[in-house]
Amino acid sequence: MMLADGFGSNGAGPAQARRLGQVVGGSLSRGLDVRLDGHSASAEDVAVGSFVTIHGRRQRYFAVVTDVELRAVDDGVRHFPPAFSTGIADAGDFTAEVIAGTLAYSQLSVMPSMAIPVGSSQNGAAEQAKTIPEHFAPVHAASQADIDAVFRAREGDFALGSPQGMETSLVRLDLAALANRSVGVFGASGTGKTFLARMLLAGLVKQTPAVSLVFDMESEYGWQGQDNDRGRQVKGLKQLFPSRVVTFTLDEASSRRRGATPDGVVSIGYNEVEPTDIEVLRESLNLSEVAASTSWNVARHYRENWLREFMALSAADVGDLAGEIGVNLSALQTLHRRLLSWERFGFLVEHGQGSASASGIIEQLERGNHVVLEFGQYGRNTAAYVLVSNLLTRRIHETWVRRKESADGGHGDEPRPLVIFVEEAHKFLTPDIASQTIFGAIARELRKYNVTLMIVDQRPSGIDSEVMSQLGTRLSCALNDDRDMNAVLMGARDAGQLRNVLSRLDSKQQALVFGHAVPMPVVVRPRDYDEAFYADMGAVSGVSVAGVMGETEAERMQREIDELFPPE
Repeated sequence: MMLADGFGSNGAGPAQARRLGQVVGGSLSRGLDVRLDGHSASAEDVAVGSFVTIHGRRQRYFAVVTDVELRAVDDGVRHFPPAFSTGIADAGDFTAEVIAGTLAYSQLSVMPSMAIPVGSSQNGAAEQAKTIPEHFAPVHAASQADIDAVFRAREGDFALGSPQGMETSLVRLDLAALANRSVGVFGASGTGKTFLARMLLAGLVKQTPAVSLVFDMESEYGWQGQDNDRGRQVKGLKQLFPSRVVTFTLDEASSRRRGATPDGVVSIGYNEVEPTDIEVLRESLNLSEVAASTSWNVARHYRENWLREFMALSAADVGDLAGEIGVNLSALQTLHRRLLSWERFGFLVEHGQGSASASGIIEQLERGNHVVLEFGQYGRNTAAYVLVSNLLTRRIHETWVRRKESADGGHGDEPRPLVIFVEEAHKFLTPDIASQTIFGAIARELRKYNVTLMIVDQRPSGIDSEVMSQLGTRLSCALNDDRDMNAVLMGARDAGQLRNVLSRLDSKQQALVFGHAVPMPVVVRPRDYDEAFYADMGAVSGVSVAGVMGETEAERMQREIDELFPPE
């Protein structure tokens, strides 16, 4: 007799699911011990991070494999193993087969995370596991139906990739829930975190009401990116969504050399830089705390145009100024020398036009367009990246706070949900300066002003622990440093067991996903960023499906320009 959910009447499990073994011990806090059935399942077939189901009498549990172990009933087996005539363990030696099925066996450690009452429909809501199954509960490999039951996938939800060991199945995400809280994407260099982040951004454009502001350090997200492993170029957000994505640049010449035509060029006025920006840049400019703090004295002395007037001073004038405002001469000289290097920044102009660059970006975000700011050659200069990102985000955040407070008072509509995307996040969010940067403030505000972060970094251990604790969802590719792994798992339920999973991720294109946007931790191999993905996003042969049939490329480009910048 079969129940409606496809499980046998005895709760033993689905008829077609591969049985792995049975529960022989464990606890809810440290996980369950599962003895593998020696003849139907091998330790070589079950990878750490695999998704399994446990079929108790009253609950069906969903779990992740956190370890694989070889055990023996008697230590004599360890000291006197059977000999193989050919020297290999699969030679069919009768003695070895008998021992492997009795005295020696394989065992899994699994972490139960979710549970559904036995007899519930496949659409029943899975809840956090608060109990464990009894001894000898059967354990099976998970199916796509199990994945759907846990992740509550709806038609149209974003397909992230395949779970560990289930290449034909898909894990789907509710990206609205993902964007509802700040997100962290981590991984060592070359592990695929850029492709993972670009996929998430594409999904946000296609499937959520939120808008995103992308600070594109390496010019990888706007018009096109580079797949170094395959030696090919891939489409950026602008090519996938030409009518929904607007690109700005700090370096117009660089954009045109790469074959991209930006929609706007950003410039920053010297008069827009504040002493708080200097303090955020203390590490990037190699300034002491004393040297950075003297910027406040200089600003009070020169007032509005303090930075340009200070940079115009000669060495002798700097000495006179130190005595006049009562600051340490050496500290002031160091600050002056470091700031003189900014004269090479072509995006800095004498006077900003009332934050015109920030206003232009805000206008596009309010229209529902996503904005990518490409840094070009300045992306290789950490000081330039931190300065512009922090300054523009502060202006934009001020606008969102003002409009959200007005909406709460009944004087206007709420601002659109905004996701601010920033790479090399540890440059902004170290323990020393996180409290001073606008990014630290956004992380601590817990989305109350409709603004969240998506931070991408290869050194999560360099990010302030308070900021890390506020990340709702974390996606981590492989990491090489123990401190980085500990930082990613900080505050996570079952962090000790997840660390074993994280430490065994493949070096490329595999990620551990856990937190607010997923009901339980899962190891995913992200889907390829290729033509199939472009088609899912709505792009076919390089042309958006929003295009008009029969129009020429020139006509399409003009139509998209008119949509972005309607004639007055």
